[in-house]
Amino acid sequence: MEDVFGPRIFKTAEAFGVSTEILEPSYVDRGALDSEIQKYLSRDIHIALRGESKCGKSWLRKRNIPNALTVQCRLNKSVADIYVDALSQLGIKLTLETTEKSVLKGSVEASGEVGVKLLAKIGLKLASAKENERSNKMQSVGHNISDLRYISEIINASERRLVIEDFHYLSPEERQSLAFDLKALWDYGTYAVLIGIWAENNLLLHLNPDLAARVHEVSIFWSNTDLQKVIDKGSAALKIELDPTIIAKCVEISFGTVGILQKLLIEYLDICQVVQTQKQLLKLAGAEKFETAAMTYADQLNAIYQTFATRVAKGIRTRAKSTGIYAHMLAVILDADDASLSRGLPLNDIYARANKREPRVQKGNLRTVLERLDGLQIDEQGRGLILTYDSFPEIVSVVDKQLLLYRRYATVRWPWEDLIESVEATHTGYDPESPASGFS
Repeated sequence: MEDVFGPRIFKTAEAFGVSTEILEPSYVDRGALDSEIQKYLSRDIHIALRGESKCGKSWLRKRNIPNALTVQCRLNKSVADIYVDALSQLGIKLTLETTEKSVLKGSVEASGEVGVKLLAKIGLKLASAKENERSNKMQSVGHNISDLRYISEIINASERRLVIEDFHYLSPEERQSLAFDLKALWDYGTYAVLIGIWAENNLLLHLNPDLAARVHEVSIFWSNTDLQKVIDKGSAALKIELDPTIIAKCVEISFGTVGILQKLLIEYLDICQVVQTQKQLLKLAGAEKFETAAMTYADQLNAIYQTFATRVAKGIRTRAKSTGIYAHMLAVILDADDASLSRGLPLNDIYARANKREPRVQKGNLRTVLERLDGLQIDEQGRGLILTYDSFPEIVSVVDKQLLLYRRYATVRWPWEDLIESVEATHTGYDPESPASGFS
């Protein structure tokens, strides 16, 4: 094995670790993606980075856009919230009165030295605050805005690229609203990078056809060869050599996700009592130890997926009229094979299987409850998606592929069957509900 790291001693977490910072012994430029992204960053276009959870999107962004103006989306977050968040990072308070498509009305106020310089740079003069006693609401402070152009000018003056992460957390309505804003931002010379998980190719063009030639989508994925490179690079740093059967199994149950691969390897090395670079090459074997590592990993995930199951079941119980539809839907989805959930399980397939289980499940009603699937899973901060429904191709896909590993190694009883038994006892729970509105 080639010694590319010289005499340096690495901890195992540096070679196969999950970290907020880029770890060189663990970073692989899969498919020359770095140079591809740099190419598109040099062009006057938006970039959409589509990739699964734990596929290294954050590292990729940090490597290629180190000084990004990064905004994290959450369920129930609006496009207006994105602008408020972005400008706050620049020391500017944005107070919006009304928003409609690309038309905004409100005010901006510098809240720090950087903000003052930015507003001065684009020629805006600061005014003093005034109090409206009748409405008890702050009046315009700084400069009134009535167009997305003002926000665009501030971002451009900062010379930082706007990055919007976790785009998939936005509601369908907010996604479309942002897609229309992206056209206006492009007209004003502001080019954003969107990062998220979605199944449909060129989703932004479906949301707004006017973005044609103004946005380029890049699919971030890990081939088995790429995952092998991660193993090889980390192994070289630690001076270890893994048995080929262990490598093959590790790649298989990582489901194309580098974060899962790294966690599996850390668990395996802990069992093998390898904690840092070896003095001389160490060959590691033992399929039993690797299986133990996988089971240990799955056991650590138990709290995540039991919380997911509890939260979803609680949400279903509040929908008494259609409890049975929800329960059969989830039973079908969680019983689907790994490949189907990875590529996306079509509505038609879910309906066929659910209707076979219970003929009272109707396709139109099923579509309505699928539109509420994302909202059932989130916590108070609007986070926690495990599964997502995409209404454009009408498919359900797994956001967090750790679920696939968890259900392979953990013994779990999902609560859906208990809900079905409860519904059957009352002979109710298959009536339609009103169409979903957002993610309520």
